[in-house]
Amino acid sequence: MDFAPSERTHALTERLARFMRDEVIPAEPVYAAQLVGGADHRQWRQPPVMEQLKARARDAGLWNLFLPGLDGGPGLSNVEYASLAELMGHSFIAPEAFNCNAPDTGNMEVLHRYGSEEQKRQWLEPLLRGEIRSGFAMTEPDVASSDATNMRATATVEGDEIVLNGRKWWTTGLGHPHCRFVIFMGLSDAQAEPHRRHSMVVCPLDAAGVQIERMLPVFHDYDEPSGHGELHFANVRLPLSHVILGAGRGFEIAQGRLGPGRVHHCMRAIGTAERALSLLCKRAQSRVAFGQPLLKLGGNADIIANLRMAIEQARLLTLKTAWTLDTRGSKAALSLISQIKVVVPMVAQQAADAAIQIHGGAGLTDDFPLAQLYAYARVLRLADGPDEVHRAVVAKLEAKAQLAVENRA
Repeated sequence: MDFAPSERTHALTERLARFMRDEVIPAEPVYAAQLVGGADHRQWRQPPVMEQLKARARDAGLWNLFLPGLDGGPGLSNVEYASLAELMGHSFIAPEAFNCNAPDTGNMEVLHRYGSEEQKRQWLEPLLRGEIRSGFAMTEPDVASSDATNMRATATVEGDEIVLNGRKWWTTGLGHPHCRFVIFMGLSDAQAEPHRRHSMVVCPLDAAGVQIERMLPVFHDYDEPSGHGELHFANVRLPLSHVILGAGRGFEIAQGRLGPGRVHHCMRAIGTAERALSLLCKRAQSRVAFGQPLLKLGGNADIIANLRMAIEQARLLTLKTAWTLDTRGSKAALSLISQIKVVVPMVAQQAADAAIQIHGGAGLTDDFPLAQLYAYARVLRLADGPDEVHRAVVAKLEAKAQLAVENRA
C-alpha cells in the first residue's frame, strides 16, 4: 500500500491549504455573524460570504474535488481525495465552499452512478454547479432506524406514478434556503426478499403533500443554515421517472452511496481532531496555573501524546480503507468501512473533549469552536449507523474470515 501523495495531489493539497488559511478560516466569524438565528428555517438565509467563497474556490480550480471526472473535477481516487477531505475538516464551512459537503456529495454520487439522463439534467447538474442543495430522507422517528429494514415509509408504484407516504427525520440540509429536493427511501414491496423491498425516489420539496414539520436541534443548536429536519410525506404523487434505477433497487444504491461517503466523513473528522489538538496544545503552552504552563500539569502531556498516536492510527486505517475501495471495491472494504466509522469519530470526540477540558469554561463558549467540534464528533457516532451496528458487521465478517482460514488449513 502506497499512501504517498502523487504530484497532482501534492499540488492540490498545497493550493487547498493556502485557500483554507487565507480565505476559509478568516471567513468563519463573518459567516457566523451573517446567520439569522432561531428555529424557524423559513427565516434562514445563506450567508453572503459563503457564495463569495464558492465563487473564489471555483475560480481557483478547487471545486467538486470529491467526484471523479465531472464538471471540471480532477478525477481523484479515494486515497487522493482523503488528504483534501482532512484539510476541509478543519472548518465547518469549508466543505460547502468547495462544493464537497454532505449530504450533497452522496446524492451527487447516486445520481452520477445510478440516475437517468433526465434526473442528471434536472438535479445533478445544478448540484454540481453549487446552485442548489439537497437532503437524504432515510431515518424514521417511529422505528429503530439502526436496522434499515425496519423502514415503514412507503414508495408504492401505482400505474405510471410512485406514491410516497410516511415520516422521515434527521434529514440533513433540509433547512437550507437552497435545498430543492430529497432522495426518499421507502418500502415498495413488503413481500420481496429484505434487500429488494425498498426504492429510492427523487422528491422535490415543493411537491404536493411534502411538509417540513420542524427542525431538530443538536445539543440545543439548529445547525443553521442547513439544519436537520423532520418531514411528513402525505400521498405524494410523482412520475415513475423520479425513481432511481428502478423499484426495489434502494439497498443496492445505498451500498454504493455509503462506502466513499463514510471515508469522506472520517477524513473530515480527522481534520476536526487535528484542529482540536492544535487548539489544545496552544492553550496548554500559553496558559499558566500554579506557576507552570498547563502542559506540565497533571497528565496533560500524556493526553497530548495519546491523542497524537490515536489520530495517526485513525488516519492510517482510513487511508487503508480508501486504498481498498480504490483497488478492490466496496465489498472488500466492508469491514474496514465499519471499523473507521467506529474508530475515527471516537478519536475526534476524545480530542474535542480534551481540548474543552484544557480550555476550562472558555471551551464551552462560542469563543472557540470546541463545543461545535465535540457535537459534530458525537453525532458521527450515530450518523450512517451507530457504533454498535458497525461493530456487529466487523465481528460477523471477522468470524467468517477466520472460519475460511481454518477450512483452508
